Amino acid sequence: MQYDNAVTLSVNGLDYGGWKKVSISAGIERQCRDFTLDISWSPDGPSTMVPVPIKQGDRAQVRIGQDLVLTGYVFATPISYDANQITRGMGGRSKPADLVDSAAINQPGQWSGQSMQAIVQALAGEYGIQVVSQVAEASQISEHTIEPGETVFESIDRLLTLSRLLSTDDEYGRLVIVEPGSGGRTFDRLELGENILDGSMNADFSGVFSEYRVVGQRKRKDEEDGAQASEVQASVTDPRSPRKRVLLIQESGQMTTELADARANWERGNRIGKALMVQYTVQGWRQSNGALWKVNTIVRVVDALLGLDRDMLISEIEYSLDAGGTLAHITVGPLEAFLPEPKDPHKARKLKKGGKADNFEYLIPADWKPE
Repeated sequence: MQYDNAVTLSVNGLDYGGWKKVSISAGIERQCRDFTLDISWSPDGPSTMVPVPIKQGDRAQVRIGQDLVLTGYVFATPISYDANQITRGMGGRSKPADLVDSAAINQPGQWSGQSMQAIVQALAGEYGIQVVSQVAEASQISEHTIEPGETVFESIDRLLTLSRLLSTDDEYGRLVIVEPGSGGRTFDRLELGENILDGSMNADFSGVFSEYRVVGQRKRKDEEDGAQASEVQASVTDPRSPRKRVLLIQESGQMTTELADARANWERGNRIGKALMVQYTVQGWRQSNGALWKVNTIVRVVDALLGLDRDMLISEIEYSLDAGGTLAHITVGPLEAFLPEPKDPHKARKLKKGGKADNFEYLIPADWKPE
């Protein structure tokens, strides 16, 4: 393997390489990254009896060449053997994995009149996870309360969904509050006949509805009557659904009309966008300029077989190495699947005039352009 693509696991001040099988994955909607690394050898080889001083729970970093891609912990050290070979593996996840697995334990578990970032930091800080944000400070949240039994991730996700934001992690093991596409643009395109080895799209619209209704409640203000606080609701329709299908969402927490309207619009855009997710495989982990393919970046997709010619967001990526070589498995989707849009994006969308439109232009905005 070329040095730029050599995978190194660093644990307890020692570096381990020579891995024969690699999987490192990340996603914009995932709170943590993960890795599995394997190496195999013959039972009569020189490494048969060499101990590996790595145990579960050790702090670990994973690099591809000089690029740090994950900071976290070793969770598993599997080993298997037969008459022909011994296989030793290492598996782990990034530091925010503790937020996915562990309960929200803040006391008291309730916040009023604080910013979204401050609440997220308080929740994650109980487990020593640093929080950084790629978005401007949000307005204050009227109230957020931990629900019994929920994990830190579930509490944060519930908060960010209402605030129309996403959280993921970075290579340093921090929790990062992001907007879709805030990672910039790729250098290369994904183009059939150039770098795409294979592709697939389910185009499954079973989760798409003609109307989205959000209902909830909140504490009554002194100047309000009871109905205003106990009957908060909003709805949006979607003419792209071919028949009547209504989704009712009972939202918990302190709901306002604005938040209910935002949730309904987010649900509509997210579901139509997820129906058009595409999975691609390309050779190698790097683009032609040497940069790794990364999540939360905008890439131009040109695929005549699937009828696509538009900007899309890289939402998931897996760097893999096995007998098939060094491959990047890339999942892309329309920006509408991730954009936290507080208004009605469908009414404002503009189709391209003239030229060749792709097959799905009538379903989603023709292109997304950052402000």
